[in-house]
Amino acid sequence: MQIPNHAFTHGGKFHADDVFSAALLKICNPEIRIERGFTVPEGFDGLVFDIGDGPFDHHAKASPVRENGVPYAAFGLLWREIGPGLVGRESAERFDESFVQPLDLDDNTGCGNQLAGVIAAYNPRWDQPEDPDECFACAAALAEDILRHKLESIYSVQRAAKEVNEALAKMKGRIVRLERFAPWKQQLIPSKAYFVVYPSQRGGWSAQAVPAAFGSPALKVPFPRHWAGAPERDLPGLSGIETLRFCHAGRFLVTTGTQEDAIAACQAAMEQEE
Repeated sequence: MQIPNHAFTHGGKFHADDVFSAALLKICNPEIRIERGFTVPEGFDGLVFDIGDGPFDHHAKASPVRENGVPYAAFGLLWREIGPGLVGRESAERFDESFVQPLDLDDNTGCGNQLAGVIAAYNPRWDQPEDPDECFACAAALAEDILRHKLESIYSVQRAAKEVNEALAKMKGRIVRLERFAPWKQQLIPSKAYFVVYPSQRGGWSAQAVPAAFGSPALKVPFPRHWAGAPERDLPGLSGIETLRFCHAGRFLVTTGTQEDAIAACQAAMEQEE
């Protein structure tokens, strides 16, 4: 989709919907100028969003709704059009579900969303003579920074896919060994892997239990319950693993001094489950 140099949205109080729409357009076309007002100028030849009953407005009676029942707002309508070209269709759908939909739902229902609340706080106070358009620009700058970081995170996961898949192909005993940390969930959650082992940024090694499903707190195989949250001095005795240093209370992460002990911790967890 070609993003023009001029866009128009509604004036007055703004929400995460129109603010993140503006941020997305600015990322796609840094030269774009976004005008705000209460009526779309006659003959306006730029992109119009969140007003005017066009393809990127959601206030008409027949506004589109996702298959899961979440109604689109302007941000979702723009992301549906632009997102696949930025990150690919599969990643765009995941981002819509995790990030865009909660903002769209809040805009359409007022259900409450923490990020939407942060953006709303940039509106002028009722008793302070601030310029709404200047406040909108500040909120849009914040949203743009957030959105850029989210997109970079998606690109990072995509770059990691080859490296993680190569390690997955060499998996032994349901344990994947990475030579360095790389985002691994997209590849390992759907796989037969139970654990992933990699060098820790703090020195030594980390081992993580793979979640049972995307968005689920359940683990395919958790680390032993009696390790969880135990003091470092007690862990070798509890586990029989000499360099076991830490086990998270949530039972999804351990750290050790050596790769061999990280693997041993995973093996011990699997043996406990048998």
